[in-house]
Amino acid sequence: MNAIKNFIADESGITAIEYALMAAAIGGIITVAFTGLGNGIKAKINTIITSLGGTTV
Repeated sequence: MNAIKNFIADESGITAIEYALMAAAIGGIITVAFTGLGNGIKAKINTIITSLGGTTV
């Protein structure tokens, strides 16, 4: 019975879950940011290639 009470009172597991959720959220934000940035860079490169008479990617 004390083991169950100790398990419920222990907050270290909750802290680990909070850190994992925070890391996942930051990872998602970074992915979205770099996806948008990558599309913008690709558009700029395609503009340069077209102006030089090449075929876009």
